[in-house]
Amino acid sequence: MVGCELERPTGPAGRVIESQGIAVNETDHAAADRAMIDHAVDHPVIDADHHYYEALDAFTRHLDPAWAQRCVQWCEIDGRKYHVIGGRVSRAVTNATFDPIAKAGAMHDFFRGNPEGRDPLSFLSEREPIRPEYRDRDERLRVMDAQGLQKVWLFPTLGMVYEELLKDDPAACWTTFRAFNRWLAEDWGFAHRDRIFAGPYLTLADPDRAVEELEWALGEGARLVVMRPAAPTTALGRCSPFDDRYARFWGLMNESGITLVLHAGDGGVSLNGYAPEGFAASFSGGWRPSLAFFAIEQAIRDYLLTMLLENHLARYPGLRIASVENGAQFLGDLFRKARSLSHKIPGWFPEDPVDTFRRHVWINPFWEDDAYEVVEHMGADRVLFGSDWPHIEGMPQPLDYLPEVKELPPDERRRVLHDNAAELLRPPA
Repeated sequence: MVGCELERPTGPAGRVIESQGIAVNETDHAAADRAMIDHAVDHPVIDADHHYYEALDAFTRHLDPAWAQRCVQWCEIDGRKYHVIGGRVSRAVTNATFDPIAKAGAMHDFFRGNPEGRDPLSFLSEREPIRPEYRDRDERLRVMDAQGLQKVWLFPTLGMVYEELLKDDPAACWTTFRAFNRWLAEDWGFAHRDRIFAGPYLTLADPDRAVEELEWALGEGARLVVMRPAAPTTALGRCSPFDDRYARFWGLMNESGITLVLHAGDGGVSLNGYAPEGFAASFSGGWRPSLAFFAIEQAIRDYLLTMLLENHLARYPGLRIASVENGAQFLGDLFRKARSLSHKIPGWFPEDPVDTFRRHVWINPFWEDDAYEVVEHMGADRVLFGSDWPHIEGMPQPLDYLPEVKELPPDERRRVLHDNAAELLRPPA
């Protein structure tokens, strides 16, 4: 990026999952609110994919200083602040202060198909100071009112990519996110005014600590928890998240009925030599596509397919899993593979694995995915609306999504835009 030296994590079709400092200059917040599109909708809307930009002390406020060098610190190089993660300067997010910040939905037209054939970098040419609603929960409520949103699910930005950077030190990993979650409880809460539902971040780096953190989250009134779709690395090496060592964790998830959100993040997907390893796609010299653009889709497909193959959902029939910001193009391939194996190994699955999947899993497609195709795959009662606001690859305003579902029957449209997310916020009957 010209003058900014940014690298950005990417997913399917180059989808960027972080807004790291490039923006359109728009400092009149009141004018921006007045300019919001007044979409007509005759029922409340819940956005199942909102984000905050972490406070400067999000990872350090509740961290024992004795752990600082193994966890997250700040440093300054040539006048720019960087995070030092596990003792190494991280340049994957070169504007971790988020000030200046990208305008919400700055790359909307690019993901719409880039009809004007513009250079991708041209969408990211201006900046603005960080807005208060990106870090303050009551300011976020004010903006939600202007956006026409009843409630939102709220997720990390930096928090979704830092576990991979700490995976080789499992103790530092769970220590970091324990401190992070205490900051989250303090600044956002887990059910603020019964409208903003922030998900504490869970890591499986230590099976016993994962149980402790889940118990703490439940005690704090969390309605959902979030983790990345990836195989964790423990002190004994990498293992499946469905390994028996996690039986206590999954048992508590099953008993509580709390919703587990698998949110796009750095899943550590290997590129197998086809491109430089690492989650970030460099903008130096342009935006060159590679297999890294499809890492998000591979990570979620592998996670959910493994969950099916290991009959995890049969062992824990109370699990409710929401895939958020991972897209939906993997569904057809996943269903074909699962059903193929069910024919090849008769009796392995207690029922059609696709039926099992549809009973336990909800899908939030990318806004540019074909919503009608996703409803056909999953059923309208298993599809979630999420705008990814205020990230650059999301919607400029959340209800800009309405045209994408305008041809759904009214009852199905309401399920996608409200009812499904509302039900997942309540414990199952």
